[in-house]
Amino acid sequence: MGMWASLDPMWEMPAEKRIFGAVLLFSWAVYLWETFLAQRQRRIYKTTTHVPLELGQIMDSETFEKSRLYQLDKSTFSFWSGLYSEIEGTLILLFGGIPYLWRLSGRFCGSAGFGPEYEITQSLVFLLMATLFSALTGLPWSLYNTFVIEEKHGFNQQVLVTIYADYIAPLFDKFTPLPEGKLKQEIEVMAKSIDFPLTKVYVVEEEYSVLNKDIQEESGMEPRNDGEGDSEEIKAKVKNKKQGCKNEEVLAVLGHELGHWKLGHTVKNIIISQMNSFLCFFLFAVLIGRKELFAAFGFYDSQPTLIGLLIIFQFIFSPYNEVLSFCLTVLSRRFEFQADAFAKKLGKAKDLYSALIKLNKDNLGFPVSDWLFSMWHYSHPPLLERLQALKNSKQD
Repeated sequence: MGMWASLDPMWEMPAEKRIFGAVLLFSWAVYLWETFLAQRQRRIYKTTTHVPLELGQIMDSETFEKSRLYQLDKSTFSFWSGLYSEIEGTLILLFGGIPYLWRLSGRFCGSAGFGPEYEITQSLVFLLMATLFSALTGLPWSLYNTFVIEEKHGFNQQVLVTIYADYIAPLFDKFTPLPEGKLKQEIEVMAKSIDFPLTKVYVVEEEYSVLNKDIQEESGMEPRNDGEGDSEEIKAKVKNKKQGCKNEEVLAVLGHELGHWKLGHTVKNIIISQMNSFLCFFLFAVLIGRKELFAAFGFYDSQPTLIGLLIIFQFIFSPYNEVLSFCLTVLSRRFEFQADAFAKKLGKAKDLYSALIKLNKDNLGFPVSDWLFSMWHYSHPPLLERLQALKNSKQD
């Protein structure tokens, strides 16, 4: 009884204070959980100093050590940047940074002749100020990551990476049809064997190295719709990597990616995304009128729509978002194993095995992971788990 009685004063507090306290408590709980997982993985980086037996004949000790040191530096950086970010966010909440910035944006609009009725204008000014603040406070960390850590390990090959990669490079990427030959014929045969509506195959030549998601993570080849009915085209990205994949390995990775298409993974992800969006906006419509939510964050006299979006989606939904993110990570890993299995059925297990190792080596990926860290964070299964799943078929 004594323990439960001690909780009574908390429940007697005003609703807005309970909401604010719960948000702050959950934020630190997530941070401590993430830090715990990161320390488990860091211990792996420190103690695993030799190449795993599974990779002994494929990965040399020098590459393994480079990867280990790179990941150690990244984990140290992540610890300090994460701690700073959590403290900054806490101080912003405790000292009323959000309502202060809203009032500041209102004064700025007022000086330009826009009154309180111009909420959209004030919202745009608020977003601009918040973005500038975030950019300024994050700039030192970004510079250190790019010009110290990435430079040290040989990944910083250009200045102003974001501007170049996002706005300039797409104007100059060269798309050329894949020349007639054995590789194109084998791609067409494989596509036809699974009823993939292939019409075009392109090679995309780039002069910069970018690590993208999904297919870019694994091979640099990407199927996409070309806007003409149900026909599809395949683009093969050629990057400045230390190694390249043989034709057989390219086909194996393409078989994996076509497995995602054949097994309906993309459609399933779209359905999940749409259902989640519907649920979130439905709950937003239910919660937007609750004055205590705004009062919890210092908005006692007004309920701006933009602030409501921020409070509900970033703070109130945070427990739901954490659970959903973990569930989607588990699902994504399941899809990856299924796509690997699909490639195995196409007879590509041996080539996919070697391709995964090459690509992991090029990206200085560390092949050993703490099971709990990888389960929580990795949308793709760790390399050794994927290799083990392929191994039996490869031996057969």
